[in-house]
Amino acid sequence: MIEFDRVSFSYGDNVVIKDLSFSVGIGERVAILGGSGNGKTTILKIILGLIRPDSGRVIIDGEDITNREEDWLRQERMKFSMVFQEGALFDSLTVKENVAFCLREYTRLSEEEIEAKVRDILKTVGVESAMDLMPEELSGGMHRRVALARSLAACDPKMFLYDEPTSGLDPINADNICKLIGELAHNGKGFIVVTHKVVDALKVAERFMFLKNGSLFFDGTRDGLITSADPDIRLFISELSYGTDTQGAEIKS
Repeated sequence: MIEFDRVSFSYGDNVVIKDLSFSVGIGERVAILGGSGNGKTTILKIILGLIRPDSGRVIIDGEDITNREEDWLRQERMKFSMVFQEGALFDSLTVKENVAFCLREYTRLSEEEIEAKVRDILKTVGVESAMDLMPEELSGGMHRRVALARSLAACDPKMFLYDEPTSGLDPINADNICKLIGELAHNGKGFIVVTHKVVDALKVAERFMFLKNGSLFFDGTRDGLITSADPDIRLFISELSYGTDTQGAEIKS
């Protein structure tokens, strides 16, 4: 579904991605790992056509989207459900109105149908009781769930994209978000999750990509990642010395 062909991107003189090539199938569960400034979030923005690469090609479902116009890209984005790190809820709208916003903008549903759909979506992510709350009244975990709900209301995605979905959350809320990510990936729908939290990545993903200096340094399985002898990967996953796997057993790194 997604293919990067020798993609490079820079912010001014700062090279963020360099000759990056990979492909991800629609049903895969992928975690993109790496330190700050290594291009993880940039990859998601390029997939959505929010920014264009300096060179190389980006292919979605066999279509080269690299130089497409905004009107075409807007429709293409409907294939994805994107949740940015900050959630980006409208501060002046209630939870209900935040989720209903996209339904009013992009569908012809009646107000009764919109309310029923909003309630159903909020129930799916476990925050139906928060319908009438303002974003400032939400906990960090609830805020992230509402952001998920709003992204689900925008479209019926083929694939989910998550940018640091557990960043800033306490362990309990982070674990709840990980479970929700797994639950939403059903009926052949996969996801790409960008994160620096290795323990959370291991809870949800099956394939792991590690970026270093804007290049793909590792692409493989869970076992391949945690048994890697490379010093950069060893340093990055050092948090696993104190972590647990998805079954609660201690991870030996």
